[in-house]
Amino acid sequence: MTRPDADTVEVGTRAGAGPRHPAAVTPLLLAFAAAGALDLVALLAGWHPGHLIAKPLLMPLLAAHVYARGGPRLLIAALLCGWGGDVFLLSGADAAFLVGMGCFAAGHVCYLLLFGRGRTHPGLGAAYGIALVATVAALWPDLPAGLRVPVAGYSLLLTAMAYRSSRLGPLVGLGGALFLLSDTLIATGVAEWPQPPRPDFWIMLTYLGAQALLAQAYREESRSTL
Repeated sequence: MTRPDADTVEVGTRAGAGPRHPAAVTPLLLAFAAAGALDLVALLAGWHPGHLIAKPLLMPLLAAHVYARGGPRLLIAALLCGWGGDVFLLSGADAAFLVGMGCFAAGHVCYLLLFGRGRTHPGLGAAYGIALVATVAALWPDLPAGLRVPVAGYSLLLTAMAYRSSRLGPLVGLGGALFLLSDTLIATGVAEWPQPPRPDFWIMLTYLGAQALLAQAYREESRSTL
């Protein structure tokens, strides 16, 4: 057993401390799952009021679950930044889209700090780099002029987060990859590329899976300190 350093203490479960509120852990997770199911059903059914009700509840419930379990501040902050992005993206205005993207970008910075500097597979890094360049190059001509640079910068940050998430194991790495997929679907919609039926459903399905898996980061990190 190795002694965790200061950085490891921050990204782990409060240096091995137990849950803050054990009795709330499962109810909060079930509430998150119920809100997620309501949101997805509402999107499939085309019931917009249900989406407006459920979507703002998702990340606060997941963040509360992580807090109750004793998760780190950076993870809670990342999820709450996601909540800000969720709320702003409910508006169709360009300004709200940019603010929402900024909220998600702040969340990715929190995730990057959370994941630390451990080893990752170089081949995976090359694959993510190629995907980043190819996607931005393909989207660039079809994006509104005012969104091209912000989307390119955000894509770089998002891809870095997805790559670094793999450091904490396959499940957390899958969460990072799903986040990248979800936001790529959003970008193709902004670029007015052909979309699958019910694109909002697929965006939210991959996004919910991403955040739920990334929320396990503190468990994986705490195990790595033993």
